[in-house]
Amino acid sequence: MSPPKAPWHPFPLVELCVLAGIVLLVLGLIEHDSPHGRAMLVTGLALGSLGGLDTAAREHFAGYRSHTLVLAGVPTVALAAVLYFLQVPWPVVVVGALLTLALSARGLWRAYQRRAG
Repeated sequence: MSPPKAPWHPFPLVELCVLAGIVLLVLGLIEHDSPHGRAMLVTGLALGSLGGLDTAAREHFAGYRSHTLVLAGVPTVALAAVLYFLQVPWPVVVVGALLTLALSARGLWRAYQRRAG
């Protein structure tokens, strides 16, 4: 079985996204003291992460290769960030993150098993 192709194949969208992320990270590191530099750092991290997340999601949901923990980390980090910015006590953040990780991983593993056969 070969890896699943992206819907926009042969256009290298993921590769360009990662390249733009790397460029923004480097530029952001050079200007890390300014708000503009910090924005470039955050955007570079987001673009690089989206590139990897796209490939992981396509492979996982096609049944090609399991990326359960990587994909389960997305809602886990999102929930932990929201709880953190809401200034929820740390034990609640940790328990919420662990529950989210466990439930997400369980659902994602089942989805992978259905596709992988």
